[in-house]
Amino acid sequence: MAAIELMRTYDARHSQESGPGRTFLVDRLWPRGIAKTELAFDSWLKDIAPSTQLRTWFGHDPAKFDQFRARYRAELDADPAVAAPILNALADGPVRLLFSAKDTAHNQAVVLKEWLLER
Repeated sequence: MAAIELMRTYDARHSQESGPGRTFLVDRLWPRGIAKTELAFDSWLKDIAPSTQLRTWFGHDPAKFDQFRARYRAELDADPAVAAPILNALADGPVRLLFSAKDTAHNQAVVLKEWLLER
């Protein structure tokens, strides 16, 4: 399986070159303060993001991350088809997952990457 890179949307903006492979935005909400013309990506996969209820409960609180990880993985396990575009792209080369969270260690993209690498 090819590599999966994680990148904050705020670091990727203004970049018209996303690099080799495919780039997916994996947030349910559009990133604040970024115009759609400022972000280069191939697909916006809103449905792969945590549910609104789970995202709101988590609130990016690192103390809740382990429990968030388990709940989000359960959501992904319940509907693995949402990951098909990423898994198909991985068969052809590297993939970049764009996310907006400030905390680069405690967010849904980290959990999603772990989950994808297990497939």
